Amino acid sequence: MAADAEEGDYFVREIEKNDGFSLKVKQCYLGDVGCVVWDAAIVLAKYLETKQFYDPSSGVNVWAGRTVVELGAGTGVVGLMAATLGADVTVTDLEDLQTLLRLNIQENQALIKSGSVTAKVLKWGEDVSDFQPPPHYVLMADCIYYEQSIVPLVESLKLLSGPETCIICCYEQRTEGVNPKVENQFFELLQRNFNCEEIPSEKQDPEFSSPDIHILHIRRKA
Repeated sequence: MAADAEEGDYFVREIEKNDGFSLKVKQCYLGDVGCVVWDAAIVLAKYLETKQFYDPSSGVNVWAGRTVVELGAGTGVVGLMAATLGADVTVTDLEDLQTLLRLNIQENQALIKSGSVTAKVLKWGEDVSDFQPPPHYVLMADCIYYEQSIVPLVESLKLLSGPETCIICCYEQRTEGVNPKVENQFFELLQRNFNCEEIPSEKQDPEFSSPDIHILHIRRKA
């Protein structure tokens, strides 16, 4: 994504928050998978707003003051949602998505009252000292689709997470091609070091959920 991209290279997707404000997320017309807002990202973003995490009427806000790292952030929609709810978020992706991430941070800055969000480059499997101490939460939406990246992705989860870290993973189950094999590999590798708990649909956003899209809470084995 060139830094001098023109306005016409983008189209905006609005995601309405429960408080009536909307995140405005720019996507690219041309580009790789990271340039669009995937359904799993919206399902995860809306899950962060469910009452178990965030319920202003009863004073519940799990996100306030929490540190969050989003992996494979793409457009940044999930991390931006967490930041608007009060978390201190670092959205990460490869170098060529930093321009888009920074644009979307700028675009939504006004909605971030008590949290914060910054974009950084993180290549899976590489050094994570920039992201220590371990964050309270690691968020990832639709990161399990690419065979070569499974081992480095799990490596990053191991390097990033401490005993208190909760990884929230949201993915769309795909039945074509290599997808089932890649998913199996990921979970097989993951279960050596982590426990996974699937979140039932009644705990997800009633409108933004789907039988094909799964949300998991993943924690390090003791």
